[in-house]
Amino acid sequence: MNLKIAARMTVVLALGAAMTAAFMALRGDGSQDASSPRSAHPGGEPAKIELARCRNIGMAAIADEACAKAWAENRRRFLRPSRPAAPYVPPSTEEDQSRLLPLRPSTWPAAEDQLRPSTVAP
Repeated sequence: MNLKIAARMTVVLALGAAMTAAFMALRGDGSQDASSPRSAHPGGEPAKIELARCRNIGMAAIADEACAKAWAENRRRFLRPSRPAAPYVPPSTEEDQSRLLPLRPSTWPAAEDQLRPSTVAP
C-alpha cells in the first residue's frame, strides 16, 4: 500500500512541475523584456539589419556606402580592445645597478694560449 501512495505522489509532483513549466513558457515575455538588451531596438539591432541587407544583396554590397559603414562599425565593435593598451616602457637600467655584475673581460683558456708567445725549447 505504501508503494501505491509513493507512486501517486511522484505522478502528482511530476504533473505539477510540467504544468508549472508550461505556464511559465506560455505566460509571455514581460519579465524577460525588461532585462533583454534587444528591448532598446524592437526590430533588432540596426547594425544587424544593415549587415543582413548587405549579405542579401551579394556582390553589389561592395560598392554600397551604407554596407561599407556597417562593416567598419562591425569591425570596430568586435576588434576594439576592451581596455586601452598602455604604451611599452622599457625598464630603466639606472634604477637598480646593485644586481648587475661588474664588467670584466672573459677569456677562454685557448684564447690565453694564443696571446702568449710560443717558446721553442733548444
